[in-house]
Amino acid sequence: MRARLPRALRHRSLVLGALLTLGLIGAALLSFVWTPWPPYEMDMASTLAPPSRAHWLGTDAFGRDVASLLLVGARSTIAVGIIAVGIGLSLGTLAGLVAAARRGWVEELIMRVADFTFAFPALLLAIMLTTVYGPGMVNAIIAIGIFYVPTFARVTRASAQAVWAREYVLAARASGKGAARITLEHVLPNIAPVLIVQATIQFALAVLAEAALSYLGLGTQPPQPSWGRMLAEAQTLMFQAPLLAVWPGVAIALAVLGLNLLGDGLRDVLDPRLVK
Repeated sequence: MRARLPRALRHRSLVLGALLTLGLIGAALLSFVWTPWPPYEMDMASTLAPPSRAHWLGTDAFGRDVASLLLVGARSTIAVGIIAVGIGLSLGTLAGLVAAARRGWVEELIMRVADFTFAFPALLLAIMLTTVYGPGMVNAIIAIGIFYVPTFARVTRASAQAVWAREYVLAARASGKGAARITLEHVLPNIAPVLIVQATIQFALAVLAEAALSYLGLGTQPPQPSWGRMLAEAQTLMFQAPLLAVWPGVAIALAVLGLNLLGDGLRDVLDPRLVK
């Protein structure tokens, strides 16, 4: 890691992506201790106010401060992304490692289940869960997380199979090590960089998925602020207050851009084939 640090600092995309991602995390953390105005406070006398010294980004149709809503909305974005990607990463990695280690009918069964899961995208899963249990952030997290499981399973299986064919793994098998021990000691550490990059990229997609589900009313529910729901509320006010749609849209775009740049930069830095 010390050898990669100077190269990482020279990677412009990685540095820019890291700064944007840290900005997203910082906004969410800041909202726990400070916001310009109480995010749930409504001032009906100041509805649809333009940006001013009192309200930096203006107010919405209920008189709530838009800047405060954006800061608090970052919590939902990060929470959904971390938990959903965590579900997909843990379950998908486990399935992919088992498939690569056992091969045969076990691998075939896991991959066919993964193919079946791909037939139910996150939006469709969210609609199904909403029909049974009602809309909410928990159901959105479950839907996005389940959709990510086969993605990580495929990436893990492909990367692990390449490691299983290496000479040092063959030597470990010849020395009497079992499949589980080889997986933990040799396979998983060598595919960890690939999984880290994949998790970062999927985090960006989770931000978009959360915003889309909240926009449709299937994700984060009132009164908890959400960037997607802010867009949905602003679409009927495009002519009266067009900036209401700009601010959450810019926040989503910057968050996704930062995570994508971070993922691309980590791929370049962590891939030994790209080291010069």
